[in-house]
Amino acid sequence: MIFVTGGTGLIGSFVLQELRARGLAVRALYRGSAPPTLAPTGIEWVQGDLVDSTLLVHALSAEVTHVFHCAGLVSYAPQDEDALLQVNVEGTAAIVDACLLHPGIRLGYVSSVAALGQPAVEPAGNNSATPLLLDETATWDLGASHPAYATSKYLAELEVWRGIAEGLRAVIVNPSIVLGPGDWRRSSTRLLRYAYDEHRFYTQGQLNFVDVRDVTVQLVRLTLDLPELPAARYILNGSLCPLGEFLTDMATALGRRPPTVAVPDWAAEVIWRLEQVRAMLTGARPLITRDTARAGRQPVLYDARKAEHTTGLSFRPLAETIAWLAETTKTNLAAHPTVVS
Repeated sequence: MIFVTGGTGLIGSFVLQELRARGLAVRALYRGSAPPTLAPTGIEWVQGDLVDSTLLVHALSAEVTHVFHCAGLVSYAPQDEDALLQVNVEGTAAIVDACLLHPGIRLGYVSSVAALGQPAVEPAGNNSATPLLLDETATWDLGASHPAYATSKYLAELEVWRGIAEGLRAVIVNPSIVLGPGDWRRSSTRLLRYAYDEHRFYTQGQLNFVDVRDVTVQLVRLTLDLPELPAARYILNGSLCPLGEFLTDMATALGRRPPTVAVPDWAAEVIWRLEQVRAMLTGARPLITRDTARAGRQPVLYDARKAEHTTGLSFRPLAETIAWLAETTKTNLAAHPTVVS
């Protein structure tokens, strides 16, 4: 029996498909009023909250051998800081504690490259256009300023390492921006909506992307197929790409007008401050935050060679992912045209 959290999210939903395709028994946690109707058949759904320790202990009954902790909140909005700590940190702590009560369980935890941190100061002599290479040995700078989301994922990783020190068998994956079809209002999938809506502007910067299908097969292989691997983290990343180029290629593949106006850094600094004031006055969520405005200014390439070497699996090129997303999105829109309203 495999227990999965976040089965209604982007990564979790693909993990459910992969596990059921293998013919494995799967139990999954959901928070809504009813399980998702488009999920694979044969899932044993458990309704409840991620921080409900009692529920988790019962859900991880004797027959559960593996746990895939895919649930998490992705947000850069200032008003979500408390929610980030509750979902990402307290939720992970609850999962770890529940696993420790059932010796022998192996945990696959979905973290983020955000938990690796970034160099606080650009190395001397480094051209700002030249990406810095970061791998799993990157250390968190406690004295630097970090986005609340990154901090929550770093603290969540510490909970997993705490469990490992207490005897938990676990592996951690650190994906970059995960691309896949899903709810356009959530996490990285909003990039597809931005390209579809034909916005004219984009911020300058380079971002790392990975296909959700690659995240899924890497995670499942590391957790299920290679049980003797020691506890470690594995970066999952396909490629580094300028945001403007990605949005242009995505919009073109969707048959939409691509953005054409690059927002200078100084203008982005003004815009996020104005958005912060607007959000405070109206209670609305900011369209751009300090962290999203500054994303990718110091280009960083996350090195995924460790995962490729360990699993023997490679990552898809970005062009292949974009073509798949465009085809899938067009099909979904034809079947459910109200999704863009």
